Amino acid sequence: MKTIGKILLAVLMLAMATTAMAGTLEKVQQNKELILGVSEGVAGFSAPDSNGRWTGFDVDMGHAVAAAVLKDPDAIKFVPLASKQKIVAVSSGQVDLSRGTTWTMKRDGKQGVDFTVVLFYDGQGLMVKKSLGVSKATDLDGASVAVVSGTTSELNVADFARANNIKLETVVFDSKKEAFNAYVAGRTDAFTTDVSQLASLRAGATDSDQHIILPEVFSKEPLSPFVRHGDNQWKDLVTWVLFGLIEAEEKGITQANVLEMKKTSTDPMVQRMLGATGDIGTFVNLDNDWLVRAIQAVGNYGEMYNRNFGPDTALKIPRGHNNLWTKGGLIYAMPIR
Repeated sequence: MKTIGKILLAVLMLAMATTAMAGTLEKVQQNKELILGVSEGVAGFSAPDSNGRWTGFDVDMGHAVAAAVLKDPDAIKFVPLASKQKIVAVSSGQVDLSRGTTWTMKRDGKQGVDFTVVLFYDGQGLMVKKSLGVSKATDLDGASVAVVSGTTSELNVADFARANNIKLETVVFDSKKEAFNAYVAGRTDAFTTDVSQLASLRAGATDSDQHIILPEVFSKEPLSPFVRHGDNQWKDLVTWVLFGLIEAEEKGITQANVLEMKKTSTDPMVQRMLGATGDIGTFVNLDNDWLVRAIQAVGNYGEMYNRNFGPDTALKIPRGHNNLWTKGGLIYAMPIR
């Protein structure tokens, strides 16, 4: 009887493990749709255009995952989320994947989400009106600063004030747009968030030339898409799609040449990545053309970056830390083998 009991227990544990593994991938495939949490509208990252079509770096990331999983890059439902909503939306399963967000110990360890790959290295800064007449953040002693609830910004700006022995009064708003609009309307002296988002919001202002971003960058903001905690199968899949886009840039594989590279490249790594040899797609429960489809949909990492932040965009954010490690940056993919 004891033996039968042990067998039943083993079967039960196996069934439980199988159920746990089914998770998000199975749901996405059954629904034929990826539910992507995006911002409420931050140009460059995720914002609807004049036709209501979502565009941006985080949107491209979603298209790549949808192409790899569903063979249809447009099979996405976009769910705009305020900063304070995004963690709960993922941990509860409301969305399958969320936009890039600062990877912190608390979020990773206590709030029910797992981060995947840092796709954008950012830092927090401050924006003020030129009319305020300041040129550096330490000139803001006694000023009021608009911040967004549910972000790391409030703690960072408090740390900056203490470290520099100045007083800053934080005024908290529920969304980035509310905070920015309050600053523009003169309800606060300054506005703080990630430097890339300061540039994005300033570019969309009617008087963009009247605002300056102060030179100090006083935090590390590694932005990574994230998924529900504990769904390792889904986390692995998203992680390797994103690593694949980074490795594609390093190998010179582009949206335009990916099919030709698959046919003609003699580089063993490229052959594996593009499914010409081996079976690496099976490592993440996909077929062997998973990465070909992702690159066809959005191009490599560099193409995504330039399309949304590059010199031909309104933001014009230099690659800097977001360049490949081979070019002095921090963007690095784990070996695809």
